[in-house]
This record gives sequence, C-alpha cells and structure tokens, in this order.
Amino acid sequence: MGRKNPAAIRDRLETGLDRMRLPLEEDQVERLLSYLLLLERWNLAYNLTAVRDPLEMIPRHLLDCLSVRPYLHGGELLDLGSGAGLPGIPLAVADRGRAFFLLDSSGKKVRFLRQVVAELGLANVSVVQERMESYLPGRKFATIVSRAVGWGPDLSVAAGRLLARPAR
Repeated sequence: MGRKNPAAIRDRLETGLDRMRLPLEEDQVERLLSYLLLLERWNLAYNLTAVRDPLEMIPRHLLDCLSVRPYLHGGELLDLGSGAGLPGIPLAVADRGRAFFLLDSSGKKVRFLRQVVAELGLANVSVVQERMESYLPGRKFATIVSRAVGWGPDLSVAAGRLLARPAR
C-alpha cells in the first residue's frame, strides 16, 4: 500500500479497530485500506487532506471517523461537506445496512468520491454535488455528520432543516 509498509498500515488499522471494539470483516478492512490508497494517490494531485502519511491517516482519519459509529441512528445518514469522504466513506464501509448521502459542492472532491464509490463497490453510498444551503433531498435524515466544516449559521441552518425530529 502506497510507499509505506503495507503490513504496518494494516496492523495499525487492525490494532485500532480492536482497541475501539469495532470488529469488521476482512472485506471491510480491505475496503478501508483501498480507500486509504485512493486517498493517498488522489491527494498528490487534488490536495484532499493535509495528512499525507498513510500511517497517520489511520488514526487521524479512519479511526477518528469510525468513533462516531455507535451514535448513528436511522437508516439514512447525511455527511454534510463530505470533502474527501470523511466521515462518510469509513462509516459506509463499516455499516453496510445504512444508506449514506455524501454532500459536497466541490467538483474535484465529488469526482474523487464517485471514484471511491465505484472502485470500492459501495452500493449504500450516494454522492451529491450541491451546496448545503440549496440541497433539497425530499427527505429528512435521522443522523447528520460533518467533519472539518466550520460551525456557523450556514451549517446550523442547513443541518437543522435536513434533520428529522425524533418522535416523542
């Protein structure tokens, strides 16, 4: 994998998953490693993330994103400002029973996300190129995640109008 030792990268991922008590099947681990390779390759041309070292991407991207998995609710999840697919792609790999909608306005990031979805065979992921302020999905989401998107009025309003209210 990449220019680093693939065994060390796999070991770091598997150790992290064990410590998080997040058992994944072998094909899910393989998909996460393939995603990391794609991210490393595309990062050279598109500057998708400041983290360049795959060994550092494991804790700072993959494990960090997967740490919210116990807090997901509902069958459909929205990743606002998905960027390089964080947290949406790792969560979709780990949770095949949910539908993930990855929303980003950047053409280069959306091209990357569509390539990831195709290469990893992620049937539970839909990529949407749209600004969050104008996104009209025709549904509400039980869970909305966002990472590395500044919190402010735009994010608050967008998330608020797209979030399903829990039944009382």
